[in-house]
Amino acid sequence: MNMSYSYSDIEKIMRYKTWSEKMKIDALLRIDADLYANLGITSTKTEKNQVKIKSKKIYRAIEKIDPKDGKLLLHSMDL
Repeated sequence: MNMSYSYSDIEKIMRYKTWSEKMKIDALLRIDADLYANLGITSTKTEKNQVKIKSKKIYRAIEKIDPKDGKLLLHSMDL
């Protein structure tokens, strides 16, 4: 799994039959981390909100794979 994935690849990752659940979750969390890593002090409030919306979609995808961890991630966003 050396390929680099982006936000637009979420559905593709979810459909992979040969990947374990852990591999899928790891790839999704890498995408999420990349989204936040690309924010900076000059990022606008709109850009930050867009990342949060994308992050929530990623966490919902994770919830489909692992309901417990997905719910924890979604809950942590609301704190």
